[in-house]
Amino acid sequence: MTGRWVIHLPVTAPDLHRARIFARTAARLLAQLSARVEPGGVTVSEEDQQCVRHWVFCDRPLPGSGRCALPVDHTSPCARRAPWLTRR
Repeated sequence: MTGRWVIHLPVTAPDLHRARIFARTAARLLAQLSARVEPGGVTVSEEDQQCVRHWVFCDRPLPGSGRCALPVDHTSPCARRAPWLTRR
């Protein structure tokens, strides 16, 4: 069988806010290890309601190319990279 496979890695958190924070952190760290990680597709769900998923990243398309890398609930303009992650 060929094609893409998706890894589902259950990790628990006490609430939606902390689940999103953990998921963002994990996705960003894994993306540094492999170009195949798709942070924009990361979602979280309650353990007993896994069919109800909550987005972690905004992932809106940006002018030109690329997608927004900010948290789903951001209030600043969309950006390719979170300002706190840019190297100085």
